[in-house]
Formats: sequence, C-alpha cells, structure tokens
Amino acid sequence: MTHMDYEYTLLGSSMEDYRKRPLKPQADDSPMSLFAVLEVKRDPLHLHGPWPRCTLGCGTSTLTCFRKVKLYSFLFGLAVMFLIVASYILTGDKKGLLLTPSPYHFSTVPNSGSGTGPYPFNVSSAKDYATVKLVVKSIASKVEFSTTRQLPEREALMHSEPHMFSVIPHRFLPNVKNPCWYEEHTGNISRDPYRTNLYARYSRRFRSVFEYLRKAFREHLYRRGGKYYRIRCLPYFYIIGQPKCGTTDLYDRLQLHPEVRFTTFKEPHWWTRKRFGIIRLSEGFHDRYPVEDYLDLFDLAAYQIQDNLMGNAHSGAPEQHNIIIGEASASTMWDNNAWAYFYDNSTEAEAEPPFLIQDFIHTLQPDARFIVMLRDPVERLYSDYLYFGITNKSAEDFQDKVSESLQLFEWCLTEYTMRSCVYNTTLNNAMPVRLQVGLYIVYILDWLTVYSREQILVLRLEDHASNRKYTMHQVFDFLNLGLLTEQKEAEITKSPASNTRRPADKNLGPMLPVTKEILRDFYTPFNKKLAKVLRNDSFRWDNHSELI
Repeated sequence: MTHMDYEYTLLGSSMEDYRKRPLKPQADDSPMSLFAVLEVKRDPLHLHGPWPRCTLGCGTSTLTCFRKVKLYSFLFGLAVMFLIVASYILTGDKKGLLLTPSPYHFSTVPNSGSGTGPYPFNVSSAKDYATVKLVVKSIASKVEFSTTRQLPEREALMHSEPHMFSVIPHRFLPNVKNPCWYEEHTGNISRDPYRTNLYARYSRRFRSVFEYLRKAFREHLYRRGGKYYRIRCLPYFYIIGQPKCGTTDLYDRLQLHPEVRFTTFKEPHWWTRKRFGIIRLSEGFHDRYPVEDYLDLFDLAAYQIQDNLMGNAHSGAPEQHNIIIGEASASTMWDNNAWAYFYDNSTEAEAEPPFLIQDFIHTLQPDARFIVMLRDPVERLYSDYLYFGITNKSAEDFQDKVSESLQLFEWCLTEYTMRSCVYNTTLNNAMPVRLQVGLYIVYILDWLTVYSREQILVLRLEDHASNRKYTMHQVFDFLNLGLLTEQKEAEITKSPASNTRRPADKNLGPMLPVTKEILRDFYTPFNKKLAKVLRNDSFRWDNHSELI
C-alpha cells in the first residue's frame, strides 16, 4: 500500500460558512448580556441608502424636521449609553466592555463584607490577613476531586464541529512517523492558497514565512490520476502548558533537534481560542479560524516531510521518515473558557463544559503525545501577574488581587462544585489574577480520562532549571528521537534560558511573605493530590524554591 492510498477529499460545509457560524443562543433564564445582543448581527452599523430626507411628519418646516432629527439622535445616544453602562455593571469587566461572562451567573452569594462593587456577587473589600485565611480554609473544606467524567459520544463531537471532522481523515500516511495525509486540491493551482488565512492576515511578523509558502506550494503539489493533491499534517506532539512554566524555553531547545519541527510560530492557540474567533479577550469575538488555517501553519514542515517521502520513493528506500512536528500553545491544557458561548447549555444544571479540548484532539489523534511543564503554582501566579499586568504593578497590588480572587472563588463554591468553578467562564473573567491556571490536578485528571499516563510527560520547571540535560533527555526519550552528537546535545542543553523575567519586573521584588503564605495554603491540597496521581512527591512543592 502506497502513501497515496490514503488520499482524502474535503467534505462538509464551506469555509466561509464556518467562519460565520453564529454563537450558541443563551437558553437559560438569566438576562441576555449586551455582548449576546451585539453578536446577533456581526456587520457594523451602516446606513442603507442615502441620508433620509425630512418628508414624513415634518410638514414643510425645515426647522421642525431638524428638531426631530436632534431628538431622535439624542434618544438613540441615550439608549446606547444605557446599554453600555448596564453591560459594565452586569459583567463586572474592569478592563473592557466587550467580553462578558458566561450564561452561568451566580444567583445567590453570601455577603462577607460591607463593601460593594460592580460584580453581581458583591465583592467585599475585606483584605486583612485573618479574613483571607478564613476564606482559604473555607475553600479547602470544599475541595473534592473526581477521577471520572462522562465522556461525550463521537457523534456529539462531530455534530458540534462538522467542518473540522470533514477535513481531517481517520487514517494517516504509512511509513511516516508524523500524522500526515494527502488532500485533493480542487482550486486553481496558480491561485494563492493562503490568501484567506487569518493567521497570515493578523501576524505581520510571519508574513515572510507565508510568502515563502506561496512560492513553494505549486512545486509541492502531487499529481496523480489527473488530479492534484497537497500534503497536510497535524502535530505528532503538543506542549500544552502551563503559562509561565518554561514552555518557551523547552520550545526553543527542542527546535534545535534535527528531527523536530514546529508550527510557523510557537502558540497558534487554535484549539482554545482561534477556532472560536478569539484573538484578544478584550476584543470579543471575530471570524472563526477554520481548521484549514491551522493546518497551513504546519505546511513548512509538511513540505520537508514530503521531500523526504519523494526522495525515498525514487531511491526505493523503505525507511520511515522521522521528522516530527510539535505545537506549543500553553493554553491547550486549561483554557476552555469559550465553551459557554458555543456549546449547548440548555440547563443551568449543566454548569460544566460538555466537551473539553482533549475530547476533540483524542477523537482525531488517539496516539498523540503531550508534554506539560509545571512549576510551583504560587510562584507561577506571581510571574503571571508580572508578565501580563500592564500598569501599577506592585507586591501590594498583587496581594489585593489575590485576596479578591480568592473571595470570588469561594463564592462560586457556594453554588457549584470545585470542577465547575475551575471551568466557570464568568469566574475566570472576573478574577483579577488567574488562580485557576495553577490548579494543575484538575486539568491533569481530565486529560487522563481520554489519554493514558504514558502519553503525557509531566515535568517541573525547577528540575529543568537545575539540570536541563536530564529533562531534555526525558523529552527526547518520550518523543522517540534519534541520538545526538555531543556537540549538538551541548548546543541544545547549554544555551541560556529563554523568556526569563524582565528587568523592570525584577525590580519590583518578590511577593509579600503574607501573600505567599496565603497562596501556599490555597494550593496545598491541590498539590498533594497531584503528587499522589503522578507518584512523585516533588510535585507537592514543599521545598519552596523561587525562580527568577
């Protein structure tokens, strides 16, 4: 059987239909947000036809007509202002008005203080040590872990993403380590295949790469039986998390291995964001990126795989081609925030996502491999705050944001399970620091419901920082990569660390000791469970090492 026996033809809805697929309507009894109303009509407001003349109800008086126009304009402006203010009050979004909470608003929340605020759950201003310690103790009493969940049926997954499943086949090319296939190209071969790619449109830094791909496209078309085919590939492995845990450093080192290739850029965020039309959270939703746009990011590596295939075919060599492709979006493990807007949420009892990212990947790639890099969640949170914070950063401001986030998390637990709160889009948008990203065990347990432990390599940044050679050998063995020369291995393992803390952030100093103690208490039960599941006590982070 040759590799062309696996030719695959595009089926299903068109790409343009996919880009414009609307959001799922809100089905519960909670008030529809301004964002939901705006998304009904994506086209910007425009006038249909020329400026209307004052003929109806104005008589012959131009002055009367002008006064009516002014009155209508004032009323319209007042209505718009009311909607904006109402949206701000209801959503509690301090940084932008476009991104609103999920349909799962908290209905009744206990008031633990006299403070008031824009949140629907009445955030208090209580930030003293004793109060926050009580909050953490209350959270710890509600922590529970479930090692099972109801897995979605394949038919349900395909129904939610029919276009994606029509594009990617069930089987891949033989004698190729990386999952690849040939797809029939039905368009004009002289036409730019990347003309509609949204990554190419919005990523100025990588337009030169797409320019090269345009030139290489035609020479890599494969002709057979009067038809043209193009090679397509998915990743062999994914670096899926977590942010501020050393994924960039791991990515930079793996790129130096002669058998490893990556996407056009490190973090496409397609599975978690771009396929839903999320570019930046503060901007709301844009056109959805179809799976073809994502697959285009692997074309550079795919062409190299094809060149090897053709070279082997001409020489008669049966050897397997060993180049593998990686994808390194650090949001893949944890970010399911878009689920509440796109998936069916017919009852408020269904306060957890019906599908997770890994459900889709597993259905397409049951043999995929995943690398997770973690660090002490206390230090991760402070690093996250320093890196993504914009203005007025300080240890005191971090402490205030931690206190506020802990209270929000506790209030969620009064109505929902711990797992529901971790995946609650409203809560995640409201918390000023991303506490939930450090709850590693919740995500690991969910990934283990669809993938085996042998398919997920979990590393610690602390170990990587102290002995890069050891952790990189773990990665090489996990990915079944070939042996390296001593010179190449030294180049990979001894290069300086990537994406370290910026000098301006270093000058802010460490977090306050009281903040560290509070966060340590909060994360301890989660770390203990993680260490038990992974059978490695170092994931308890009892030795509080600090990385700069």
